[in-house]
Amino acid sequence: MSTTEKYLEALDQADLFESSAHRTRFKELMDCYSGYPFFTKGLCKCMYMSAWDDEHFAIMLQTLNDMAIGKERDTEDMRFQGELLAEEHRDGEYYAYQLSNAFLDGRKFQPVEYRHAEPEFRYIIERSLAAEQVIDRVE
Repeated sequence: MSTTEKYLEALDQADLFESSAHRTRFKELMDCYSGYPFFTKGLCKCMYMSAWDDEHFAIMLQTLNDMAIGKERDTEDMRFQGELLAEEHRDGEYYAYQLSNAFLDGRKFQPVEYRHAEPEFRYIIERSLAAEQVIDRVE
């Protein structure tokens, strides 16, 4: 079973995809980038969250494409970019980017960190935290 199939199966079993489009976007990212040296479980979690909608999927796709072209070996530049994007926002997007950075850092994200986010962002964050648990168990 491929890396992509393992993650898809685990997330499917946990019923963590919001729609077929969410699943398809995630699968596309995994199919294209899970074989690169910069791929980690933290990045996989970011891919899950960014696949939520077309706008964030496009941002992630461009970022990963740039990393692949630049022959990046880690997500350090992506982490820096996430910090810059977080600072551009004061709404739920701020917390979403902070969560992405926590994923890349391998750090736990505490509920208190996003309690002021709008309900739609709290939901996305909570579902992403649930996906984190599933992704961490994939071998």
